[in-house]
Amino acid sequence: MTTQNPDAAHTTTRKFRVPDPFWDAYGTVCARLGFERSEDLLNHIRTVVREHGTAEEVALLEQGERELAERRARKGGRPRKQTAE
Repeated sequence: MTTQNPDAAHTTTRKFRVPDPFWDAYGTVCARLGFERSEDLLNHIRTVVREHGTAEEVALLEQGERELAERRARKGGRPRKQTAE
């Protein structure tokens, strides 16, 4: 298992393959529901780890949550993108 460098100044970009029609449909559904794909994917990861993870995996999740909170606090949080109407 790989872990992120604790001194890193940003979250690591992850790549995975998904057909364009899947991604496009997912993006429009998320937008209609009022959130972004990345927000939904992070929430899915949280749910899966909390429901099925070992104590060690849940501890890693909590470590990641603290890193996100610290990073966003330093940057003043991440404002939602405003869409042009």
